[in-house]
Amino acid sequence: MNPGQRRLHAFSVFLAICTLFLVVAGASVTSKEAGLSVPDWPLSYGQVMPPMKGNVFYEHGHRMVASTVGFLTIILAIWIAKVDDRKWMKWLGLAALGGVILQGVLGGMTVLFMLPKPVSISHACLAELFFSTTCAIALFTSDAWRRRSLPVDATSFITRNPVVLPLVTLGQVALGAAFRHKALDVAYHAVGAAVATGVILYTVISILLNHPNHAPLKKTALTLLTITFAQVFLGVGAYMSRVVTADAPQPMPVMVLFTVAHVAVGALTMAFSVLMTIQIRRHVRPAEATLAHVSYAQ
Repeated sequence: MNPGQRRLHAFSVFLAICTLFLVVAGASVTSKEAGLSVPDWPLSYGQVMPPMKGNVFYEHGHRMVASTVGFLTIILAIWIAKVDDRKWMKWLGLAALGGVILQGVLGGMTVLFMLPKPVSISHACLAELFFSTTCAIALFTSDAWRRRSLPVDATSFITRNPVVLPLVTLGQVALGAAFRHKALDVAYHAVGAAVATGVILYTVISILLNHPNHAPLKKTALTLLTITFAQVFLGVGAYMSRVVTADAPQPMPVMVLFTVAHVAVGALTMAFSVLMTIQIRRHVRPAEATLAHVSYAQ
């Protein structure tokens, strides 16, 4: 890559990291039950910078981080349009910009309409989709993505239908958001977790058994596996801490810590499910098409 493309990639990685921090900030608002600590939008108590006291720190802090991520996304979309020669990447940059604008609108609606459950759940799901998009852009702008490699044969259902993986994971994200916003019982989230974990394990095992020497597939699969194990542990911890502190007059730090970490690692699980699907689409082909490789990057 030339220096300009390397700088674009570095900026893309930086935006992805900032977006993960935004997810953490949003999860902190929900976990601290601070969603309506600032009752107006887009200003906060009619001010650009209200006193950062109590739960206002979490709610207004979340808005500040969101505004920063939105500004960075504008820069990224313009940067991609100017230096990236792939037309589909220019559209992806615009899609990311549209996503962050819609996310801001949903965030405002949660305040103005007093935390309506469908809007709050949509806001949580779109946050993780936007984070996944920033991670995908970071991958697409990397030097590793531009290197060509020979495709391998599809050997399982999941490598022939890789989109199943992120769809199942997104469904689990929605169930988790519905539980946090008191729209569904935890049982639905637990069943969804079992299904999503099973699909992830099936995907990872299929990759590791059939393509153990394919570096991009193996690296992504192992990362997804590690994140998934961490997510299961954090999910159990988040639920148990919620049960143990159920009678507390306010959210307790141990519950907030486990829940926020669970949401953050859930966002990573969603993102790497998307990246796993992208890597499968790029590197895995039906057996009859292996010799007629067409690069997914061009």
